[in-house]
Amino acid sequence: MYVELITRIAVAELKPDEGLLRETLSSLYSLFNTTREILRKYGPAVAKPKGEHNISFGYLAVVILNLVLRPVLARWHPLLLNYENSKDGRISPFKHELGWEKAGELREVLNTTRKILIDYAGLLAQVAGVPSLVIKCEQGET
Repeated sequence: MYVELITRIAVAELKPDEGLLRETLSSLYSLFNTTREILRKYGPAVAKPKGEHNISFGYLAVVILNLVLRPVLARWHPLLLNYENSKDGRISPFKHELGWEKAGELREVLNTTRKILIDYAGLLAQVAGVPSLVIKCEQGET
C-alpha cells in the first residue's frame, strides 16, 4: 500500500490547470482494491503492531480507507459523475471539468487529502521499516 500510495497523483499537488479530477478520484478509489487484496492475502499478520510506535499496517490501512478516502469519495464521486453526464460530446473532458463550478472546491479537498495522505505515507514507511520515498517539493513540503 505504501508504494501504491506514494506513486499516485494522490500525493502530488493537482494544480488548477493540470490533470483530470476524475483520474484523481479513480486513483484514490483504486487504493481500496489494492489494500483489500493485501489485507486478505496477509490476514492477521498485518494487524500485529510493528516498531516502537506499536502501529500496525492493518490499522493504518483501515484508517486511510475509512476515515480519509471514503468520505472524500462518497461525496465527490457522485457530484462529479452528475456533472460529467451533462458533457457535450464536442468538448474535451478537461475543458468540461474546468467549467464545473465545484472544480475549485474539489481541488482544494484533494489538496487537503494529499497532505493527510503524505503524513500517513510517512507512518506506513515507519511500519514497513523503510525510509520515506515521498519526494520533497520546492518549499520543503513532503
